[in-house]
Amino acid sequence: MPLREEISTSVKDAMKSKDAVRLSTLRLVNAAIKDRDIAARAEDRCEGIEDSEIMALLSKMVKQREESATTYEDNGRPELAERERDEIDVIRAFMPTPLSEDELNAVIDDYIKESGATCLKSMGKIMGRIKSEYAGRVDMGKAGAIVKGHLCN
Repeated sequence: MPLREEISTSVKDAMKSKDAVRLSTLRLVNAAIKDRDIAARAEDRCEGIEDSEIMALLSKMVKQREESATTYEDNGRPELAERERDEIDVIRAFMPTPLSEDELNAVIDDYIKESGATCLKSMGKIMGRIKSEYAGRVDMGKAGAIVKGHLCN
C-alpha cells in the first residue's frame, strides 16, 4: 500500500479510536503532504509527490519535533516536550527502520569502492546516492560526516 494511503487509513483509525494525539499528528502530516502536492503541481507533476519525498518530509517533521522537545526540556516545560515525543512516535511508525551506524558505514564503504572516490570532490555523488536509496532511513548529517571521514583518510 502506498504510504499516502497508509497515512489516510491511519487517520480514519485514529478517529474511530478517538486517539487525539495520533489524529492531530496525522492531520498535520496530511496537511504537509497536500502542501507539497500543490507545489509539485506547479512543477507539472500532477500526481503529486512520491513516497521518497513523503519519507523526506516525515524525516524533516521528526527532526523539527526533536529540536522542539529539546527546547521545551531546556525551558522547563516537560509536558510540552512529552507531547512532541509522542508526535515523533506517531510519525516514526510510517518510516522504515533507520540504518545502524555499522550498516551505514558498510554502505558508505561500498559506495566509495564502487565509485572509486579518493577525494572530497566525489562526496556529492555518494551523498546523492545515499539520499535516494535510503530516504528516511539515514540522518544525512551523520552520513556526511562519515563520508567525509572516509574520504579524508
